[in-house]
Amino acid sequence: MKSMTVATSIAIWAIIGLGTANSITPNKLVSGGLPAHTGTKTTDYLTDGYLTNWKSSSEKEIALNVGVGPSKLFVTWESYGDCAWATNFTSGCGHSGVALSNFKVLTSANSTNGTDGDWEIAATIKNNPVMARGVTIDFAGKSWFKFVSDKDVGQILEIEAFDMSQGGTDTWFFMGTSISQMGIKQQDTDSTTAQLIHARFPEYTPAMLRGGIGCINSTEVVAHLPEYLEYAGNVKYWAIEMGTNDAWGGGDWNLNTFVKNMQTIIDSAKAHGITPIISRIIATDSAKAGWQVNPAFLKAVDKLTKDNKLPEGPDFYSYFSKHRELLGSDGVHPNANGGGQAMHHLWAQALAPLYAEKDTVCKDCKTVDDSTTTIKSYNKVKFTSPVVYTQGKNLFFEKISSNSATVILISATGQITAQKNSVASRVTFENLPVGKYITVIHGKGFRFTSPIVVK
Repeated sequence: MKSMTVATSIAIWAIIGLGTANSITPNKLVSGGLPAHTGTKTTDYLTDGYLTNWKSSSEKEIALNVGVGPSKLFVTWESYGDCAWATNFTSGCGHSGVALSNFKVLTSANSTNGTDGDWEIAATIKNNPVMARGVTIDFAGKSWFKFVSDKDVGQILEIEAFDMSQGGTDTWFFMGTSISQMGIKQQDTDSTTAQLIHARFPEYTPAMLRGGIGCINSTEVVAHLPEYLEYAGNVKYWAIEMGTNDAWGGGDWNLNTFVKNMQTIIDSAKAHGITPIISRIIATDSAKAGWQVNPAFLKAVDKLTKDNKLPEGPDFYSYFSKHRELLGSDGVHPNANGGGQAMHHLWAQALAPLYAEKDTVCKDCKTVDDSTTTIKSYNKVKFTSPVVYTQGKNLFFEKISSNSATVILISATGQITAQKNSVASRVTFENLPVGKYITVIHGKGFRFTSPIVVK
C-alpha cells in the first residue's frame, strides 16, 4: 500500500467561498474521451486531455462524432515537434517539427463511421506554421467533424472540440519562452491549467493552446505579432510568460526595450478583443545560472499590469525563488520533477478569480505549510487536508474533516467519473480505470481540489 498526503503549497488551493462565475462564458468540451476514427482504426489518446508529448498520430484523416447539439464548434489541435509553438520566429536557437499545415475540416450529419455519409467543407487551412491552433466552424444539425489532409501532418498530439453556441469566451493562448515550452508543454505534469480550472469550477472547460518558443524575446514577439494575431487572435485571453531572455544576465540595459515591446503586445491584444495577462518573470537559481533577474524587470511587469488594468498573473519569481529545487541543472528552466506542474498550478491559481463573481481568496486563512500538512480556517470552519492513497485500482480518502463532505472524481477529459458522500470521514472508490484524475472535496464552507494518479 502506497500512502501519501496531498497537501502541498500549490496543489492545495483550498477553495473557500464559492462564487458564481459570470465574467467568462463557458464553452463546454464535447470531445473529451471520444474515440478518434482514423479509417478502420480508432484511438483514445487524441482526446484524452493529457496533452503530453509521447503519444501522437500521423494519420491524414481523423474523424470524431460529438453528437447533435452545438451550432458552432471551436476545434483545436496540437502537434509535437520539439515542443516549440513555431519553428522560425527566433534566431536564437533552432526548432524542428512538422505542423498540421494544409488540410480541410469537414462536417457530416449522417455519417456512421467517419468515412461514409455526406460531408461538407467547414474550414480550409493553408500554410499553417504553428503547432497549436483553433478554428471556429458552423455545426448546426451536424454530428461529425474530421480533419482531412493530403500532405504530411507531422505528429498530432490532441484534438479538442468546444461548444461555442452561446459565444463562449473560455479560450486561452499561453504565449511564452522556453520557460513555457519546457514547463507548460514539455513536462508530463499531473494536471494542466485547464483541468485544474475545471476541477475548481466544473461548469468551465477552458480551451488551452500552448505557445512557448525557446530563445524568443519580446522584440522577436513584436516582430511576429501579425503571425501571433493571425494564428492565436481568435481566443479571448493571452496568458503571457515573457522576459527571461530580455533580462538575461541580470542587468537592466534592455529594460526600456522590454517595457516598450510589452506595451505594444498589450495594445495589440486589446485592439483585437484579447485580454492579456502577464506573469512575473521566473526566478533563477543564481548559484547555478550565475545571474538573477534584475528587480527592475519585476517592477516593470507590475507597473504594466497596473497601468493597463490587467488581471494579475502568477508570480513565478517569488515561487521559484523559494523552490529552487524545481529548477533544472542550468538554474533557469523548470525541471521535469515538479517544475512544469508548479507552473500549471500557479497559472490556475492566478486565473481563478476571473471565474468567480467575488474574491475567492481566504483573507482570514491561517496556513501551516510543510511537506505534510496544510490547515485552513475560515469563519470558524477548520479544514484539514485528507490522507489519500491508492491500492491497486482502488482509491481511498481518509480523515476528511467533515462528515457531510462530497467527493467527486473528474477524469483528465473533464468528465465526472464518480461521486460519493463521506461516511465516518472516509470515502472509497473501487476498481477505477487507470489514469489521471482531479479530486474535488466540498462541504459547507470549504472546497478542496488535488490531482491523483491511478496506476
